[in-house]
Amino acid sequence: MMASLSISLREITISIDALNLEFEEQRFDTVFMANLIHIISDPEKVIKDFGIEPEEFKEQELLKWYSEDYKPQQETTEGIFAPWAIYKKDFQSINGHDDMFAPQSKEDSDIFNRFILAGYEVVQTREGCVYHMTCRGSRFADGAQRNPMGDVTMVGRETDEWLLQNERSTRNFARKWSSYCLHDDYLKPYIQPKYNIGYVVENCNMDGLRGLEPWSDSMYINDKELVEQYIKEEQPQTKFDLKERLLKSEIDNDIVVEFDLFKLTQNDWEILKMLPEIIEDSGKIGKFTLEIFDVTITSLKTYEKELIKCNLN
Repeated sequence: MMASLSISLREITISIDALNLEFEEQRFDTVFMANLIHIISDPEKVIKDFGIEPEEFKEQELLKWYSEDYKPQQETTEGIFAPWAIYKKDFQSINGHDDMFAPQSKEDSDIFNRFILAGYEVVQTREGCVYHMTCRGSRFADGAQRNPMGDVTMVGRETDEWLLQNERSTRNFARKWSSYCLHDDYLKPYIQPKYNIGYVVENCNMDGLRGLEPWSDSMYINDKELVEQYIKEEQPQTKFDLKERLLKSEIDNDIVVEFDLFKLTQNDWEILKMLPEIIEDSGKIGKFTLEIFDVTITSLKTYEKELIKCNLN
């Protein structure tokens, strides 16, 4: 089973000046990441405020803190986050970023998964730091702000544009990988097995269809009018052909999950999202019942390595 997992969406500026790692000549299929000084505290971040605008940037205080107080416990860790660097040929060999996530959100999580599946080694230096003046870009159109106590405020200030794009990219990431963005504490991606799973759903409504569709490869619903209305609304948000996912004449998935939407609880929903790992652990072809789900497995073939190269338009 996996280590501790997290779900992440972050933005960052770039600098890798502090890298001092040795590799074989012409062997740069390793991806680098510098440590971060950021608002959120976790293993690759440190909370320090040296200014939120270029005009108030306390550069000398930052350099003093780095030289006197910053004591990394490790030189490197295995993981990846922006800023990162890679040889152009290795970037191009997997067709670079998937434009399905343009203009932003989940594009790095997607390509990091593909780096791991392609066999690239990922290394983060702990000796290099990047100072991130947060709240830039489309997420916060009015830039950084402080509250009366002097703290940086971010909650509830996202633009409608950013929220809509984040939802769009999150749904497309689920369609592609059948999971959230998963990684361990040091941001090494964890990729669930990608099975070909179809949902056969009784008593499905529009809310259920909208919630379930991105997590399956196909859905089978006895309400063609509902499905066609959903496709009309949702197809502009994705490159996936929703007619192929939702209007199949025959059930042809390797794994079929049958259930009644009216019986679905929050616990059942969590089980459904974890189903690829449950199936991987069982490792058996056949039929079984899990809570409200009747599961039929005819093949355990996985398809995640077929996602290493993204399709170019």
